[in-house]
Amino acid sequence: MDVMSRNRPSKTRPGSVASVDERLAFERLLADLSSQFANLAADEFADVTQATLVRIREFLGFDRNTFGEFLEDGTINILSSSAIQGVDPVPVGRLPAELSWYNKTLRSGESVIFHSPEELPPEAVAELAYARSINLQSLASIPLRIKGKVFGLISFAATREIRRWPIDLIDRVRLIGEIIAQALERKRSDEKLAAALAEIRSLKDRLEQENAYLRHVVQERMPHGLTSHSPRFQEVIGEASQVAQTNTTVLLLGETGSGKEVLAQAIHAASTRKDRPMVKVNCAALPATLIESELFGREKGAFTGAIARQAGRFEIADGSTIFLDEIGELPLELQPKLLRVLEKGEFERLGGSQTIKVDVRVIAATNRNLEQAVGQGKFREDLFYRLDVFPIEVPPLRERREDIPLLLWTFVKEFSNSMGKQIEKVASESMAVLMAYSWPGNIRELRNVIERAMILAHGPVLQIKLGHRPLQNDPGTRSDGTLEEAERGHIVRALERCNGRIRGAGGAAEQLGIKPTTLESRMKKLGIVQTR
Repeated sequence: MDVMSRNRPSKTRPGSVASVDERLAFERLLADLSSQFANLAADEFADVTQATLVRIREFLGFDRNTFGEFLEDGTINILSSSAIQGVDPVPVGRLPAELSWYNKTLRSGESVIFHSPEELPPEAVAELAYARSINLQSLASIPLRIKGKVFGLISFAATREIRRWPIDLIDRVRLIGEIIAQALERKRSDEKLAAALAEIRSLKDRLEQENAYLRHVVQERMPHGLTSHSPRFQEVIGEASQVAQTNTTVLLLGETGSGKEVLAQAIHAASTRKDRPMVKVNCAALPATLIESELFGREKGAFTGAIARQAGRFEIADGSTIFLDEIGELPLELQPKLLRVLEKGEFERLGGSQTIKVDVRVIAATNRNLEQAVGQGKFREDLFYRLDVFPIEVPPLRERREDIPLLLWTFVKEFSNSMGKQIEKVASESMAVLMAYSWPGNIRELRNVIERAMILAHGPVLQIKLGHRPLQNDPGTRSDGTLEEAERGHIVRALERCNGRIRGAGGAAEQLGIKPTTLESRMKKLGIVQTR
């Protein structure tokens, strides 16, 4: 409530700037204060604001004044306060929550001005009690606006005598209050910008350090060694290490291109059979008419064109390991023969009757759901259980993003050797996009992307061209492939994984490795709405 609308000040205005000279002096004071805030450094704001409140209070002859802001929770936060000797300034911090009428009135954009506490309306019960408790005689609290929105307040109080204010002076004081408020907004914007730039510099430095570190790590890796920064894939490596020293059949499950063959090779390389090469068979790549002879061999004359005896892959793998990729594509009629090899280590060549005994360790892999295939009658149940002795789930690349830089440098080294190009580092923007992409083609797709980038490379810094077809097909980003869109897609997917929760253990902020406030700021900038 603006009490001035009800109680017009008299011609004699004690405590006001009455004479022309006094008004000119006050205008000069306001101009001087305005110039101080125009180019105010962020670290000078608190001291200059405090000094400004003192100068205005002393000029106008009031006992106490304050400057504060409105918080989102509905309370008022006092940022600065001054008072004459013998009068306590308003404590910096939140005003008592019970002053609800005072708070509500100012937030609505109305001034709270009274020349005596008795002028307060009946609903201001807490305010009247508070005024009497501190011997408050007169008060002028003026709301401040920034860009049309009520931001905070500037307030003047008298405790020794009743004071009156002219309306035009209220407007001039409001002006200096809003100049202070705008300086505060600039300070906070500068601090946010500085924090964002510091975070960007930190991320850039970290990416460059990882580039250099991972480049050396890749150079020191064993040909079939496995290195990972992903907790989930480290568990896979641990399982593979445990089973490698046994002769147990292993079933690798995972999407196409997720690295099942590399894992199979690593298991073989860590086994007691490592001195002999691992034999590989892609069950989906061989015609159904030839796969039996390829696996188990054939006798001369077994079929038209079989002009000589031929050993099968199981015979070649005797004493070693055989890797059966895409095992789910094995024809149903051959599955009993494979089951016999797994159970007894014996088989006959196609067109022959002699039983051949072998000692072969089997590692199978599939991207199909074999249990579903069993239910559909496309895969034998007994063979499934014989293969499923030690299943290992190989996660897709999008679930082990921590390994993208490591894999990237593996491929960079590979293509550097074959193409004769020396790459010192990968552009930070390119790395960020690679980290955000969902990789439906997994590691195989990453290798193709890096190969293309290496072909186009013309210097020591590898730039990944974002507009090429694989990245455009990513459902998580738009086809323009900008860094902002990649970042937006990355944040959206993190929110989806944690059901929209930003804070706390397992929240999106923790998954992304940033502060919740930073994530909320990025979401606001990118137009991402939290729906849960």
